[in-house]
Amino acid sequence: MKNISKYRTLKTANDYFSNEEYDKALRSYALVLRDHPASKFAYNSAILSEMAMSGENGASALFDYYTVLREENKEEADIIISEILDSMDGSLDTLSDVFKDPTNEKIAFEDGIAYSEFKAVVDQEGDFRRVFENIMFSTRVIITEKDDFIDFLSQLLDSGFNEMALNYLEGALSVYPNDEKLRNLLQKLAKEETIEN
Repeated sequence: MKNISKYRTLKTANDYFSNEEYDKALRSYALVLRDHPASKFAYNSAILSEMAMSGENGASALFDYYTVLREENKEEADIIISEILDSMDGSLDTLSDVFKDPTNEKIAFEDGIAYSEFKAVVDQEGDFRRVFENIMFSTRVIITEKDDFIDFLSQLLDSGFNEMALNYLEGALSVYPNDEKLRNLLQKLAKEETIEN
């Protein structure tokens, strides 16, 4: 049996996933695992493909996050995503403990949470990054006010989610091209990128 080209097949699988062709992505990741059973990336991505096929909304966001993490440190990314997948255990119920309001009532996941509720959780926990990482795969933060959106972008930048913040900023600037606060955030991001490089 001929061995497949691991990197070419992984690239093809990633392209399938990005194009929401999750069944093809799963098959491609499975091909990699046949010849390279120790590939954590192929294994985790196969699980994410299966989750996406079953309609799990957070699978795509988690895959995007995984891709960003791997650009910084592949081994650490594999460990982090493996731990997240293990903690999810096929269900997002285990993440709900993070979202408790001061009266200990759980925030509903079905429609997402309002930004004010999200901020209350961040204030209670004291760590935007940890709270956001826990919810970004399971629910969406509903932002209806422009000031809340700008605050959210600022928090993303301060917590190191530069790539995600840039994606949001590009979309927002196409709607509000002359908004001074958005332009300031873009300049802040550009400065951070310059310092890092």
